[in-house]
Amino acid sequence: MNVIEGAIVYSNLLVLLSIGLTITYITTGVPNFAQGSFAVLGSYVALTLLRFWAIHPYYSIPVAFVFGGFFGVLVYLLMLRPLIERGASVVILMISTLALDLILLGGFGAYSGFLAESTHKLATKFIFTQYDFDIWQFSGILFVSLAVIFVVFSGLFLLLYKTKFGVALRASMENPSLAEVMGVNVEYTRIFSWFLSGSLASVAGTLLPFRQEIVPLTGALIIVSIFASSIVGGLSSIIGAVIGGYIIGFSESYLTYQLSLVLGAYVLVYSKVISLIVLVIMLLAAPRGITGLKWGRAIWKKSSLQ
Repeated sequence: MNVIEGAIVYSNLLVLLSIGLTITYITTGVPNFAQGSFAVLGSYVALTLLRFWAIHPYYSIPVAFVFGGFFGVLVYLLMLRPLIERGASVVILMISTLALDLILLGGFGAYSGFLAESTHKLATKFIFTQYDFDIWQFSGILFVSLAVIFVVFSGLFLLLYKTKFGVALRASMENPSLAEVMGVNVEYTRIFSWFLSGSLASVAGTLLPFRQEIVPLTGALIIVSIFASSIVGGLSSIIGAVIGGYIIGFSESYLTYQLSLVLGAYVLVYSKVISLIVLVIMLLAAPRGITGLKWGRAIWKKSSLQ
């Protein structure tokens, strides 16, 4: 997999993860630090189907979508909603997701041991590159990830702009109090947002092993990139999550590779530092992210000066 190809694949997966993070933050105000582990959950769903029933990881995407979605709903109903109803602050909600991330980390470690013992194959570390295919000298994961992005974008557009539930969902995102007064069941939209967040993360996790090795700690490693993507694009905007995902994805992959040619291969180990630098610069220049900038006013000022 060449550098550009790898950057596109990684960016596509970051977009899926950051969209899910952004949606749940907009609807429930929860910064989900377990979003990375939601992805690893999808990775282990794919690995389980592969080891026990010889199902190709690509064919496990629908199963991961449903499984991850229901897991996200359970997290919201059993853990986050009771805290929100008791008036928990954002800090408390954030700490609860950190606790969940640690619980999932331990669960992945225990399950990988069970899976290894049951199948007599290593499950603590695994990768799916050997199961991929090639098309015109390009890896299959490139086309599959692009196809998933297209389906997700099309589905979100149809949902948000062509259905009554989508109108209700957008209303609850923009002003939940007013939406509730207008008769929108805000609770349903919150539950759906957590289903969507868990499902998108799980699908991304199913595809992630085609690009890199997965270990139980992978979720904790990629959460930095997920938050950087959402914040750089704008934490209150789904479009921002898309823009931020591609910026951070290419920064970590392509920009880091270019720096390694100049400074040495050791730079590749510190790819997350690049995303953090981009994040800090964006917070200093535009705290609300790219979509939070007043582009129309900036263009008007530029034209008036000419």
